[in-house]
Amino acid sequence: MSSFAEIYGRITLATNCRTQMELAEVLDIRQSSISDAKRRNSVPGDWYMKLFEKFGLNPDWLKQGIGPMYLRTEQGYAPQDAPAFLAENTAAYGDDQAKHLVCTEFAMPSAWTDTDARPEFSPLGKISLPLTLARPGILVFRMRGGNMAPLISQGARFGVDTREDGITGQIYALFAPNEGLVLRRIFLDGAQTAYLLRSESPDFPETTLAPELARQRLLGRVVWTLQEF
Repeated sequence: MSSFAEIYGRITLATNCRTQMELAEVLDIRQSSISDAKRRNSVPGDWYMKLFEKFGLNPDWLKQGIGPMYLRTEQGYAPQDAPAFLAENTAAYGDDQAKHLVCTEFAMPSAWTDTDARPEFSPLGKISLPLTLARPGILVFRMRGGNMAPLISQGARFGVDTREDGITGQIYALFAPNEGLVLRRIFLDGAQTAYLLRSESPDFPETTLAPELARQRLLGRVVWTLQEF
């Protein structure tokens, strides 16, 4: 029999519950009951029945990680000795690319002045991301404008790591007077006296930024994009 931690991990994975409170709602129990089960290192038997009734989850998979994850699907019941193509390799579900987090995506502010503090970001909605993309310090935005095309298209989602700065040649999100939040590829000029800000599209002119203003205006580095072509 697997430990409580292993079984609990499979339960939260299959139900997408991120907290004990969320799982308690799914199981229709008190949150303290989960803490009690953890302390005893034992999962109550009625949990398996409730999870089967609500999600069709296979008790053997929950207990030991063997067999198909589901016994009941939208197509009906899958037998315990299901063919190999119905069985799942559950080890992959422990990978951060298989786990997800629902994050807020924001609009790029369209106005900012030198005297303003950093503006509040307006939420556009929610997006589900692999944990590797939703790591701490990431803000998710939807692209406004075409200055970074074709690399980053209008409407693309992109992640800004607010903990990264100072890497020349990379793409950064920064605040520009009268433009709001913009994306530019940043280079340090040959004399190391100014930063050069370049768009990907040749239709947009290169601008410069004094080093003493960079810290004030820089939000972070663009580390990933999600878009359709």
